[in-house]
Amino acid sequence: MLLKFIFDKSASLIGLLLLWPVLLVVALLIRVKMPGGPVLFTQLRVGRHGQTFRIYKFRTMTVGHGGSSVSVKGESRITPLGARLRRWKLDELPELWNVLRGDMSFVGPRPDVPGYADQLQGDDRRMLLLRPGITGPATLKYRNEEELLASVADPIRYNDEVIFPDKVRLNLYYLDHYSFLKDLQIIVCTVLGKKMSYAGEEI
Repeated sequence: MLLKFIFDKSASLIGLLLLWPVLLVVALLIRVKMPGGPVLFTQLRVGRHGQTFRIYKFRTMTVGHGGSSVSVKGESRITPLGARLRRWKLDELPELWNVLRGDMSFVGPRPDVPGYADQLQGDDRRMLLLRPGITGPATLKYRNEEELLASVADPIRYNDEVIFPDKVRLNLYYLDHYSFLKDLQIIVCTVLGKKMSYAGEEI
């Protein structure tokens, strides 16, 4: 995966250099529209080989909400500005810094809080061989995850019993059938909001 490593480093650096005006505007909007809290949201996530790292995102929630790690569309803890940032994925732009640092990749499993990927057993634990990603096949399939969780009676249970196991399946397929060209296709589909064929299904 040398090509993937080179792409991650170069593209994240170029992205930060080109997108700094957007980062600055979003930071100013958060400071004005969501006062009383930090611009950036940081949290420990599980990375490659089960090692934790600190992820950087733009804050989209109220301060001190004390809610679940599973987000549902329409929650009161998500601010109006935060909802817009989430819709356009602008809250994830600071993760370019995580990619440049080597904590993350552009494509891979989304990094979970401790208690999920680090608790995998048996063959499923191979998923930890992957560096977490900003996007990935599971991210594409569950691009409307917050809306889906809002439609079920018990979002946490549905996530734990249905969504997370399916994400593990997709990420293991990604590990076993890695292709740099597929990485590029996943990135393009993420940016354009398009679907693609992957692992025998449309995601």
